[in-house]
Amino acid sequence: MMVYLAVVIALVALWAVCGLFVVSQQSAVIIERFGKFHRVCFAGIHWRPLFVDRIAHRSSLRVSQLDVKLETKTLDNVFVKIVANTQFRINPQDVMKAYYEFSDPSAQLQAYLEDALRSAIPNLSLDDTFARKDDVAFDVQKTVGEEMARFGFEVVKTLITSIDPSKQVKDSMDSINAAQREKEATRQRAEALQIQIETQAKAEAEKTRLQGEGQANYRREIADGIVDQIKSLQEVGMDIDAVNTVVLFNQYLDVTRSLAESNNAKTVVLPAATPGGFNDFYQQMVAALQTDKAANSH
Repeated sequence: MMVYLAVVIALVALWAVCGLFVVSQQSAVIIERFGKFHRVCFAGIHWRPLFVDRIAHRSSLRVSQLDVKLETKTLDNVFVKIVANTQFRINPQDVMKAYYEFSDPSAQLQAYLEDALRSAIPNLSLDDTFARKDDVAFDVQKTVGEEMARFGFEVVKTLITSIDPSKQVKDSMDSINAAQREKEATRQRAEALQIQIETQAKAEAEKTRLQGEGQANYRREIADGIVDQIKSLQEVGMDIDAVNTVVLFNQYLDVTRSLAESNNAKTVVLPAATPGGFNDFYQQMVAALQTDKAANSH
């Protein structure tokens, strides 16, 4: 009798020990009792009665990624290849629903994504597709997420990672961009040249103005010097005609000296007889000045 009791105790102990099982982190185990859903077990050690409950399925609660590739047409009739990545996982509160509702969640998610992308892309031109791809991804994520939530899945993130038009379209886009850049570069060069011309013109105008002022100041100083010279000669008793003659002759000598000292001067012509030649030349200058004065008086 004791032997049979020991055997029974051993079998019960074995049955109890064999009913123990461990659920790993970020996992969930679905337990069925006689073929019907019973409960969900999460991370930790659990026990189930053998031959009564069974482990129907072990589900991962970690985030999974699905890559979707499809070809669709934009609003301006350009065919593009779209690559989208979506990250999804089972909602811990809906493990039972996710297991019993879907037999192939990845295939169903892909179908939802393709449908959402084929509905969104044809409403945008090619340029808008590139510019608003993040907005498109967000709208697709929202639409697909609402559908998948009904079956116990959560769409964490959706990204459009590639928009690839045909080679002919890309070559055309490159040509358009190159032409636009060249147009902009030409405009910038023209503006730079215009600024350079305007700056040079202003500089030349300022240079001419300063030169004019300098020349005027120079002549004013000469005139002041002549006036002072005339006053000095009048103070020593010379009449105005003699003073004018002396001043004009001095100016002639200054001009002659300037010609002789100039770097560009090659030849200086002077009267042959010296000093008698100077006297003759002086008399000729005086006669010419008196003749010009007489003509002006009439």
